[in-house]
Amino acid sequence: MKVRIYYKDTDMGGIVYHSNYLNFCEMARSELFFSHGRSPMIGECHFAIKKINANYHKPSFLGDLLEVKTKLIQVKHTSIEIAHAIYRADTLIFTMEVLLVFLCKDGKPHRIDEETKAFFKQLPSTR
Repeated sequence: MKVRIYYKDTDMGGIVYHSNYLNFCEMARSELFFSHGRSPMIGECHFAIKKINANYHKPSFLGDLLEVKTKLIQVKHTSIEIAHAIYRADTLIFTMEVLLVFLCKDGKPHRIDEETKAFFKQLPSTR
């Protein structure tokens, strides 16, 4: 998914706020669903972040066009692990690994249905 950096994404020096990279990755995860005619809400359930490991490699700036690439690390019974990498052209800007737990209205982890597991398994893999 491509993201253009706008003024709202930057500080006074035109450098992207660190927290916006998390937003860009969240947008990319949602877009995975939307681009396949699906919703990130699966019935009364959804994925919630349990753990993030983020690394900032280079800054990005007002006007930059970034690309968020997403890969699957693993799918378990109640969670998935995904890797995101954000690039400006060929320059690596940011990487993140995120552990997402499948939660329903009761707030407890639930088994991910087989259709959703298969959906994630279609992603490029880190392995």
